[in-house]
Amino acid sequence: QVQLVESGGGLVQVGGSLRLSCAASGRTRNIATMSWYRQAPGKQRELVASISSSGTTDSADSVKGRFTIYRDNAKNTLYLQMNSLKPEDTAVYLCHAVVQWGPVERQYEATYWGQGTQVTVSS
Repeated sequence: QVQLVESGGGLVQVGGSLRLSCAASGRTRNIATMSWYRQAPGKQRELVASISSSGTTDSADSVKGRFTIYRDNAKNTLYLQMNSLKPEDTAVYLCHAVVQWGPVERQYEATYWGQGTQVTVSS
């Protein structure tokens, strides 16, 4: 089992910045990819950014150049630095982790979600 707890959300003006954190606990040594998703009212959940255990990152086109995902494996914490925030970034941001274990030829996988943190960008 892995527990994920997000923090750092809040109310910010257009153009402002926030840094989200996601603290992982439990079977953290098996965590592979970690990601940030977001969900706005009435919209589908969308992937914002992801990072592999080796540090390879990917992000949605809508946040490229503004958001940076990174992780501190020693602290078992995932971060999302959000700059130049826009009203359309308003959403609940959720942390997601993929845990893998077992031999290479037959890997098992489980996914976990945090409870989410609200980000509101006011114009």
